[in-house]
Amino acid sequence: MSENAKWFVVHTYSGYENKVAATIEKAVENRKLHDLILSVSVPTHEVTEVTDSKRKTVERKIFPGYVLVKMVMTDESWHVVRNTRGVTGFVGPGSRPVPLTEQEVAALGVEKHEIVVSYAVGDSVKIIDGPLENFIGLVEEIATDKNRVRVVVSMFGRETPVELELDQVEPMVS
Repeated sequence: MSENAKWFVVHTYSGYENKVAATIEKAVENRKLHDLILSVSVPTHEVTEVTDSKRKTVERKIFPGYVLVKMVMTDESWHVVRNTRGVTGFVGPGSRPVPLTEQEVAALGVEKHEIVVSYAVGDSVKIIDGPLENFIGLVEEIATDKNRVRVVVSMFGRETPVELELDQVEPMVS
């Protein structure tokens, strides 16, 4: 059933995001709803503030007043989330929740898809996607945290470095 789970946006009172997330997680634990409500997230990012000539890093909510919940939409899961103290409702027309699209989830960076890299710096790789498809190049740099790889490709007799995503290249089979 968990493969039917989608990300939904829940509107909360401003400042209650963490409390709502904790309360939903506790309800999932108590009612054993792990198969219906898989994940609760309050997206944040780090910001450096300079006050009185002092630098300090603080975590800020990306969407104040909202909590993201990955769940299978059933009457029971809807009821648990909707009746959590601090929740004002789901985002969607009327009372019908609308799940986030795959593109929106990717753009928010809520789910991390781990890519296993089977090549290393100095290896020959074949580009399997994009405008340089079927070109062969040498791996110059791998940045798994940024999902990027730099490959040096020979075009028109020149060595040209190209930035690609990790899954746009595959190792050459020798």
